[in-house]
Amino acid sequence: MQLILASASPARLALLRQAGIEPIVRPTDLDEELLIAAHEAAHGPLSPERYVLVLARAKAEALLDEDPLDDFDGLVLGGDSSLELDGAMLGKPHSPERARERWLAQRGRSATLHSGHWLLRVRFGEVIRSAGRATATSLDFAADIDEAEIDAYVATGEPLEVAGAFTIDGRGAAFIDRIDGDPSTVVGMSIPALRRLARELGVAWPALTGG
Repeated sequence: MQLILASASPARLALLRQAGIEPIVRPTDLDEELLIAAHEAAHGPLSPERYVLVLARAKAEALLDEDPLDDFDGLVLGGDSSLELDGAMLGKPHSPERARERWLAQRGRSATLHSGHWLLRVRFGEVIRSAGRATATSLDFAADIDEAEIDAYVATGEPLEVAGAFTIDGRGAAFIDRIDGDPSTVVGMSIPALRRLARELGVAWPALTGG
C-alpha cells in the first residue's frame, strides 16, 4: 500500500521512514493564515484541535485539486503542527526576528504542541473514505536559556521553518526540559495516531510498513 505525504517537512518524512514507510513526497502550497482567517470568518474561532485539523485536511485535499491521482491506489496524508502558548497558536516564525521573540516569550514556560493528521483513502481518482485525528503533547522550556544562546540558536536557521520555533530532534533539544505525551507529535506527526487512522480506513499497518 503506497502513501503520499502532502508535506515538504523533512521531520515528517524522517518519522515515516523510521516507522518503515517510504512515502511518495508531494508537498502542497497553501496560504495557511488566509485559510484559517476564512474558516474563522465562516465558522467562528477554532479550538487548537480544530485549527491543526483544518490545515491538515486542506493540505491533503489540495493535492487532489492539483492532481486527480487517476492512476493511484493508496493513502494521502496531510499534516500540520502548531504550538499553543497563552491561548495563541504559533506556527513557523519564518524570520529570525520572530523566532527570537518567540524564544524570549516561551523560555521558562510550558506550552502544548498540537499536530493534526488527515488521511484520505484514494482509489484511482476517487476519495473512498477519509479520517482525521489531532494529538497534543505538553512540554517545558528551560528557564535558564540566556539571550546569547537564543541568538546562536536562531542564527543556525533551524527554528525558522518549524512550528513553535524549535525542534526536539535537533539543536533545540538542549532547551527542552520535559515532554509529557507522544514525542513524535512534537517532531511533527504522531506515528501511533497514523496507525489508528490507517486502521480506521481499512488499511492494516503492516500493509504500509511491509511487516
